[in-house]
Amino acid sequence: MQRFQNSPGADVLPGTLQMLILQTLSRGPLHGYAIAQHIKRTSEDQLQVEEGSLYPALQRILLKGWVTAEWVQVGPKRRARVYRLTPAGRKQLAEEVSAFTRVMQATFRVIQPA
Repeated sequence: MQRFQNSPGADVLPGTLQMLILQTLSRGPLHGYAIAQHIKRTSEDQLQVEEGSLYPALQRILLKGWVTAEWVQVGPKRRARVYRLTPAGRKQLAEEVSAFTRVMQATFRVIQPA
């Protein structure tokens, strides 16, 4: 189960975190904290990815071959794991965005006033 904080009372569809991570990495390689911050900032603080959700999701995505990861030096005594989207990840992202859009459009049709 993916868990990340969002607006009180709002549910997030399963798979959404994975799609948000892939979308964030489509802008360029980032380390985990930067991914979480981008999602938070872009969602205007409506979505806050917790470490306990982010890193397992990144590991699953890595195992599927949708991202690569490498350790880079970010300071004299500090390294960070940087994630980069692969061509397979770009394809997966397109599929997930398409499916998500279909579900959202269908949902909006149902909730629109008659």
